[in-house]
Amino acid sequence: MKRLAIAFSLLFVLMLTACSPASIVKTNQSEALAATGGSGDTAKVTTASLPNPNKHVDYSKSDLHTIYLAGGCFWGIEAYISRIYGVSDAVNGYANGTGKHPTYEQVERGDRGFAETVKVTYDPKRVSLTDLVTDFFKVIDPTSKNQQGNDRGVQYRTGVYYTDDQDSATIKKVVAQEQKKYDKEIVTEVLPLKNWYKAEEYHQDYLEKHPNGYCHVDLGILKDQKVKIDPSKYHKPSNAVLKKTLTKEQYKVAVLGDTEHAFSNKYWNTFKPGIYVDVTTGEPLFSSKDKYDSGCGWPSFTKPIDPDVVTYHKDTSFGMVRTELRSRVGKIHLGHVFDDGPKDKGGKRYCIDSASIRFVPLTDMDKEGYGDLINVVK
Repeated sequence: MKRLAIAFSLLFVLMLTACSPASIVKTNQSEALAATGGSGDTAKVTTASLPNPNKHVDYSKSDLHTIYLAGGCFWGIEAYISRIYGVSDAVNGYANGTGKHPTYEQVERGDRGFAETVKVTYDPKRVSLTDLVTDFFKVIDPTSKNQQGNDRGVQYRTGVYYTDDQDSATIKKVVAQEQKKYDKEIVTEVLPLKNWYKAEEYHQDYLEKHPNGYCHVDLGILKDQKVKIDPSKYHKPSNAVLKKTLTKEQYKVAVLGDTEHAFSNKYWNTFKPGIYVDVTTGEPLFSSKDKYDSGCGWPSFTKPIDPDVVTYHKDTSFGMVRTELRSRVGKIHLGHVFDDGPKDKGGKRYCIDSASIRFVPLTDMDKEGYGDLINVVK
């Protein structure tokens, strides 16, 4: 009898989608799904369980750009986009409709043509427009016209709206790449922004205020998102300065390219949470999350934090052919990379000299200016 009552409740909710304000529908859908223990369109990962990597980033000196993304209910899109590394702000609003200053109720009627749209402010040095729009396409159905998840209506259409004409070609290139994944035609709009009005305050950060609220977006997609390190933040001192600031072993290994002894170096057996940075520049290189015991006697990692922070060079010393690793900004010797790493982690073993890196514990990352990378450690 109880199951029958729940089923009737769900049926009633679905009926509501055709005749009730979306705000009521979203709430009822979430409650009904929770009652049955199902997940439906509700994201498995909530905002409460997914840290925001931008929380510790200082964007005050960044050259910020703006793009506007419409992807159905803006509660979920805002929560998702705001957690993409490099996004400084995400604000819910209404775009590309007729008239001025629409209310939520007017937008939901659909007769003014506004779309629920998130204004996204981002740092292109941390996340490119290409990557940002590509990530956006991961959580929408671009072939669905005026519908995303359980929400239907012109206000739920998908679109990418730009204010800089130069962005148009970049966005359309992403759309062309995405089209290869679908048999049906992509209907996501790519248009100049005509207008945008900020939504009511109760819509802002909605899923922060209601972590288990309705969301058609799977926030779990961001659990393993890539991080980009800005090289302009790091500078290498002269060799004369490094001779004074580094130990003799550090200078010999990092600057002159020597190799330290196995099992007797500083970090070979260190597995505390934190990051490892270039000893000369401070540029972040590796995370403790990717460190493992390879048995070789040197610190071993399955990958760098950002693929671009290391460079690869042919090494024929000692009668062997190996691939040497150097840091991007410091250009110092780090170690070598081999193909005998864990297969489930990509198969690489980044074998690093302890003398070339410095460990920054998780507890010190924020005060040392690495707070934006806490997410790659936890």
